[in-house]
Amino acid sequence: MEASEVRRAVAAAMSLASELGLAVDDAIVLSDSNRLVIRLTPCDVVARVAPITHFASAEQEVDLVRRLARLDGPVAGLDARVEPRVFVRDGFKIAMWAYFEPVPSRTLPPAEYAQALARLHAGLRRIEVPTPHVMDRVAATQRDVASRAVTPDLADPDRALLADTLRDLGQAIVDRQAPEQLLHGEPHPGNLLDTKNGPLFIDFENTAHGPVEYDLAWVPSEVSQHYPDADQDLVGECRGIVIAIVAMHRWSRGDQHPSGRKSGVAFLHVLRAGPPWPALDDVVW
Repeated sequence: MEASEVRRAVAAAMSLASELGLAVDDAIVLSDSNRLVIRLTPCDVVARVAPITHFASAEQEVDLVRRLARLDGPVAGLDARVEPRVFVRDGFKIAMWAYFEPVPSRTLPPAEYAQALARLHAGLRRIEVPTPHVMDRVAATQRDVASRAVTPDLADPDRALLADTLRDLGQAIVDRQAPEQLLHGEPHPGNLLDTKNGPLFIDFENTAHGPVEYDLAWVPSEVSQHYPDADQDLVGECRGIVIAIVAMHRWSRGDQHPSGRKSGVAFLHVLRAGPPWPALDDVVW
C-alpha cells in the first residue's frame, strides 16, 4: 500500500478495535503488500486490512478458516472476543484474527511442516466452497504477461519466455489428470506460523482447486519430500508454473514486494535455465 493508504488502514483498524471493546494503544505493521497485516496491542489482535476493491473475498476466507478450525485444522483462527465476520471501515475490509506467539529461535523441521500441510489438506477435502481452479490462475497470469499495461517493463524475449512456460507446463499438468481437491493456494513459509500451538497456516486468499502437488510447489524441497504419496515429477512441473507466476508479479506495475525487480530478474534467469525447477526458497537474488 502507499504510505497514505497505510496510515488510513492502521487508523481504521485501531478505531474498529476500540469500537469492539478491545484495548488498543499501538499498532505494529507485520506485513505490507496487497493487504496490510497489523498487530494491535495490548489486546494482541491481528487485523488484516484490504481495500474494498481487493481481488480476494475476505468473507470467503473468514468462512473457510472458521470451518477448518471446527475440523481441528492447523489454522490461525479469528479472535474469539470479536464477532467472526468482515467489517467495513473507511474504504477497507477488516477481519480480526487471533495473535499466536511464535516459537523463538527454532527452524520448523521439514517433517513437521509436511505433516501440518497434510492435515490441512485432509480438512480441505471435507469442505466444498466455490473457488477457481489452479489453471484459472495460470490463465490470469498469462493475460497479465501479455498485457503491456500490467507488465510494461518486461522485455519481449522475457515476455515470450513466460508465455511459453505457462502454456507448456500448464498443459503438461492438465494432461497428467492427477486427483484434485481444495488447496491453500500458497502455503509457503511466509504463510505458516511456527507457534506454541504447533504450525498454523494463514492467508487463504488464493485458495483454489487442483492437485496437492501445486501446493507442494510453494514449499521447500525438503518439505515436499516428506509429504506422503506425492508425485514428485508433478511437483517439479508445478514448481515451474509457480516460478513463472511469481516472476510475473515481480514485473507487474505497482508490485510492492521488498525484493522488487532484483528477484524478478532472478526468477527469469531460473526459467531460462530450464528444468529441473528449484523450490522457491532455492532461488537466490
